[in-house]
Amino acid sequence: MTRVLEPDLCVVGGGAAGLSVAAIAASFEASVVLVEKGEMGGECLNNGCVPSKSVIAAAAAAQARRTSGRFGVAPGEPEVDYAALREHVRGVIAAIRPNDTVERYRAMGVTVLTEHARFLDRRTLVVGETRVRPRRIVLATGSRPLVPDIPGLADAPYLTNETVFDLAERPRRLLIIGGGPVGMELAQAHRRLGAEVVVLSASAALGRQDREVAEIATAALRAEGVDLRETVEVVRVETGEGGALRAVIRAGEGAPEETIEGSHVLVATGRRPTVDGLDLEKAGIAYDAGGIRVDTRLRTSNRRIYAIGDCATGGTGDLRFTHAASYHAGLAVRDALFRIPARIDLQAIPRVTYTDPEIATVGLSEEEAFRRDRKARILRWPLAENDRAQAERRTHGLIKAIVAGNGRVLGCAIAAPHAGELIAPWTLAVAKGLKAQDLAGTVMAYPTYSELTKRAAVEHLRPLSRNALVRAWLRVARSLG
Repeated sequence: MTRVLEPDLCVVGGGAAGLSVAAIAASFEASVVLVEKGEMGGECLNNGCVPSKSVIAAAAAAQARRTSGRFGVAPGEPEVDYAALREHVRGVIAAIRPNDTVERYRAMGVTVLTEHARFLDRRTLVVGETRVRPRRIVLATGSRPLVPDIPGLADAPYLTNETVFDLAERPRRLLIIGGGPVGMELAQAHRRLGAEVVVLSASAALGRQDREVAEIATAALRAEGVDLRETVEVVRVETGEGGALRAVIRAGEGAPEETIEGSHVLVATGRRPTVDGLDLEKAGIAYDAGGIRVDTRLRTSNRRIYAIGDCATGGTGDLRFTHAASYHAGLAVRDALFRIPARIDLQAIPRVTYTDPEIATVGLSEEEAFRRDRKARILRWPLAENDRAQAERRTHGLIKAIVAGNGRVLGCAIAAPHAGELIAPWTLAVAKGLKAQDLAGTVMAYPTYSELTKRAAVEHLRPLSRNALVRAWLRVARSLG
């Protein structure tokens, strides 16, 4: 017999976005149905953010041993056990997994269904033998690796982020197709772990990041031995005897072909939304190759249904980050449950790439800022002028803030250790309309990398030293004794 549920909210997808919606809604004692047919935790926990940062941490430990001579500590080439590395990654996932289990969400009062969901009509979902007819629906079905249509690739034993963390042996020579954040992070990590690495990027590497900070990161990778080939086309992938792999590339139309040999191929060319089998047409939901179309309130073309996280496009700006998904979740709950309209502020979502140095940006780019305000200024401070950076011998990088003529913070770009943390005050400034003066007047602990924020912000005040009124005031103050 078919069971019918009529909750306040039905969430389809148990990844970062969907779990956040379910938890927030349940905390208000709303009735919630959560549908997840696969692993709870989604891509981020199982084969994305968590495993990748675990590998990056191991790679940093290897690199620290390799470069310890600069501190007077005898250096050595690290011995890396990939099987033990794999267990480290699995251990981190296992430590975090209890936060994302079916049992935990059922304990919150959420009804969890572990079967496939599809639309029956504009308001009804079919989940196995259950029909769900909620007041509102949130789609959070995530994304999966985008595999380009390169001749020969489908016949090769290629890796993606869903399989690369299961390696039990070090790749001898890893060919990475894609020069975006994932490709560049894993390129540096595996190079530090002892593999030869070649990155094949169709455009400039880290092309969506600020060019100045991106070039600091790419220079660091090249200095560590990553063979970075930018603006090249992968013409085909060939599989030879014994499983040997070859990527045939060329640097532009009509250019000669070059063959690059490797032991493994990792595809890191982006993500595609997971919308297959949902029967979106039956619910009147518009979508395309980029995902489910939403407005800035995260509403689909069916106004009772929202889409958030990686599966959504349009109003989300295609910013596919876990923190963006969590942000979407809060907005969707406000609108769906309480009918309080809330629009996405795309400028207030930071973007971080976890290379070494890390690079982080938020807000407007230089070009966008100067189009908005011709009196905008760039405030810079080099990492080499930070005492903590000198103490740790990590001086390659900078902070670059973009402010309006009145000092309002429009954006920021950072290349530095812990840039993902350092971007936080600038994100707050962009979100709340703060000025450089506000940050300049903030006391930062010494010696910390956070002083970079203060030193950059103080640069906005430097022209005051040449201001005639300020100098006149100083003369008056002197006269008063």
